[in-house]
Amino acid sequence: MSHKKRKNAQKNDLSGITDVLGIGLAIATLLGFFGRLFWVFDLFAHFRVQYMQLCLILIGIALWQRRNKQAVALILLACLNYAFVLPLYFGKPAPATVKPIRAMLMNLNAGNVNTAQVLEAIRNADPDILLLEEVTPKWAHELAVLETNFPYRVAEPQEGCFGIMLLGKVPLEHGRVVEIGDAGVPSITADAYLPQGTISIIATHPLPPIGSAYADHRNKQLAALPDIVQSQKNPVLLMGDLNTSPWSSYFAQLLRDSGLKNSMKGFGFQPSWPANMPLLRIPLDHALHSPEIKIRNRMVGGNIGSDHFPVIVDFSVAR
Repeated sequence: MSHKKRKNAQKNDLSGITDVLGIGLAIATLLGFFGRLFWVFDLFAHFRVQYMQLCLILIGIALWQRRNKQAVALILLACLNYAFVLPLYFGKPAPATVKPIRAMLMNLNAGNVNTAQVLEAIRNADPDILLLEEVTPKWAHELAVLETNFPYRVAEPQEGCFGIMLLGKVPLEHGRVVEIGDAGVPSITADAYLPQGTISIIATHPLPPIGSAYADHRNKQLAALPDIVQSQKNPVLLMGDLNTSPWSSYFAQLLRDSGLKNSMKGFGFQPSWPANMPLLRIPLDHALHSPEIKIRNRMVGGNIGSDHFPVIVDFSVAR
């Protein structure tokens, strides 16, 4: 085979591969819109950023090969996915005129043994309100040293992945461990008395959608949260590993029915899981808030040995 024929063959092979990848991305993009039909389809909704990034690579290859029609199709596909991400970069609030309150969400990972890293992350962040998830009795024992700085607590440690603990430097009153939905996992509600006013905190951790039964439990828990939000007399801060991303229809329904806002808005894409797979990271850990709560800053913390990164929000409360 001549050099020219070999080069053409390689180019055709590359074109075939990029065509298959482009079709796959288009199918994955579309399946994400039909999550309510089948639980697996909902999983495809979480990777909008990754789809867009892969499209950019394929666009570059198509332009290099002068396949303009394919490039245009891929540009449209990239824009479709990024249309869901771009709004996160707009609407950043003005700086606070009073000292903000800091809340920190940390999924410890029940099997994590890096106690020193966890304690250091908490010391460095210095939150006023701290929500810990996947709190086992062992974790509760090892984190007992926090009681000095966080005198207020509501806790339900459990073996497995669904123990939960809410700690406060500020008073936490009317704290209750509740079950939301039908999965039998604990959540916490409490009123936090802040210098700027009282807010209600809802801390929750639905099951991961790793099968149809678990996905159904998660969806029912997300669907039940708006009633809990509406029953509160104070502005609400809802925090937790919700095991869904902002692009799932179930997350959108939670915002719509509860009236809460996504704290990520104005601060851009902030993925928190999986910590050890950078290319696949998506935002599963959330802080949602009533309009009266103004998010002044939001950030993702560093590695604590868990499969999740902590999420930190600074906020103030409109009087």
